[in-house]
Amino acid sequence: MKYLGLIWAGLFRKKLRTTLTLFSLVCAFVLLGLLQAVNSLFNGGADFLGANRLITQARTSFTQPLPMRLMPQIEAIPGVARVSHSQFFGGVYQDPRNFFPQFAVNPQRLRDTYPEWVMDEDSWRRFITTRTSTIVGRNLADKFGWKVGDVIPLTSFIWTKTDGTRVWEWEVAGIFDGRDDEWQKRAGLMYLNYGQFDEGRAGGKGLAGVFVVMVDDPDASERVAALIDEKFENSPDETKSQSEQEFQLGFARQLGDIGLIVNLITSAVFFSILFLTGVSMSQGVRERVPELAVLKVLGFTDRSVMGLVLAEAFLLCFLGALAGMLLASFSTRFLPAEFPIETDLRVWAIAGISVLVLTVLVGVPPALHALRIKIVDALAGR
Repeated sequence: MKYLGLIWAGLFRKKLRTTLTLFSLVCAFVLLGLLQAVNSLFNGGADFLGANRLITQARTSFTQPLPMRLMPQIEAIPGVARVSHSQFFGGVYQDPRNFFPQFAVNPQRLRDTYPEWVMDEDSWRRFITTRTSTIVGRNLADKFGWKVGDVIPLTSFIWTKTDGTRVWEWEVAGIFDGRDDEWQKRAGLMYLNYGQFDEGRAGGKGLAGVFVVMVDDPDASERVAALIDEKFENSPDETKSQSEQEFQLGFARQLGDIGLIVNLITSAVFFSILFLTGVSMSQGVRERVPELAVLKVLGFTDRSVMGLVLAEAFLLCFLGALAGMLLASFSTRFLPAEFPIETDLRVWAIAGISVLVLTVLVGVPPALHALRIKIVDALAGR
């Protein structure tokens, strides 16, 4: 610590150059933090989902509906406790930008298979008995100022009503919360009563998007999934059953291999900041050769001078990484609840390792140059 002032003075000898380099590092680590937060989500961010739930979809694609007649057959399979169904609605509220997840469900079956959603008894009763009703998550209700009794018009870009229109009206029967903080973050969706949806749609009556299967024993999930798929093998309605976590991640990965894309972008960013910071550090050492020689004249050893240069490289990388990661963490607070991205400990650990690697790669070459400086040659300008 006694050399901190000397390190700081050397680092900011050229204030403009150091400031621009630092700004570039901050931007790079903001991007690194956000990208790795996304990667962290896809590599395990759905661990909170129920281990005792399976999602059964059509074997060809989750966009292919399944007939409701499959539900009692699934319920009869050994190891299955409860079954519900869900159909994506795809509606917008007032403005195309106001899009959020909506699913048409059987109210009682939803309650049975998703005990993580908490709501008072009167609201559950209204949702179950009112065919035109909906329940909304607390985050969504707070965002739009909705309350029980409000009628919410949704314009579906998927489903047309029998009268040829696409505007559906839903009465808010209740507002639900998550049972814990993890689920509360995701209370930004809407459930619609399947009764009005199935009766009012022009096509696809009696079909479900997916079946949600709750199993008796979470350890037997794979076996139950295999039994379900075997039940409908070689039939017109072949199925694919998987854990809820795998289904959610697979849905997101329809865009491609997110992990590979993120890692490629991160590598490109890392190479860019490596080149930029390395050039800046090398140039700074070359300009200060006489000053470093004076330090040796004053009694600093070759290794001490080398250590000062490495310390400058570390301080530069550390400050850029700290500011960038703090900005990335702050930015994730403004993302919608449907995108639970956060810079967790894993992301901070990656940033820390990146700082150390970057320090070595950009600091060692100029530090070795400082180590080899000959006092006579340096002071003579050679």
